[in-house]
Amino acid sequence: MKLEGNNIYIRFLEESDAEAVLDLQLRNKEFFQKYVSTRNSEFYTLEVQRQLIESNNEQSKRDEKYSFGIFEKNNDALIGNIALSEVFRGPLQSCYIGYYLDLECNGKGYMTEAVMHTVKFGFEELKLHRIEAGVMPHNLRSMRVLEKAGFVKEGIARKNVNINGKWEDHQVLAILDEDYKNIKEFI
Repeated sequence: MKLEGNNIYIRFLEESDAEAVLDLQLRNKEFFQKYVSTRNSEFYTLEVQRQLIESNNEQSKRDEKYSFGIFEKNNDALIGNIALSEVFRGPLQSCYIGYYLDLECNGKGYMTEAVMHTVKFGFEELKLHRIEAGVMPHNLRSMRVLEKAGFVKEGIARKNVNINGKWEDHQVLAILDEDYKNIKEFI
């Protein structure tokens, strides 16, 4: 599956993408560390990246998680990742969205495109009711990306995620299927 935007496209990663994923992680190690839980040195190996891709694809088959690589359209370079995770069925019909983007590609609108395509996939293909995100309150750029895609601030989840040994608050944002249907200029 490949979803194309103006500047990027997203698709499920394959084992052959493991080297590009590792390169992306290594190039952005310091930048990503500000926003993710502590990663051990093993994470930064080709074998672990292959295992993660395989695990993500298995979770997609079980309708638990959908993880996409984000690629620049003009050169097919892998520049990030976006995922719908913890898919809940039954009365909830919801999930969480998370993403990361190469520091060199920030500020170009790529992530907004990727979020919009992923939200569209979540509502149109997966038939979800709600997609939720959590963003550290100082990460204003990420919040702006979500707001452009129709997400609404709902409150603060206090000391919600352990980032580098410290429990960090997260701004909760969400979009409902009815919000998505009412957005006139969605991808």
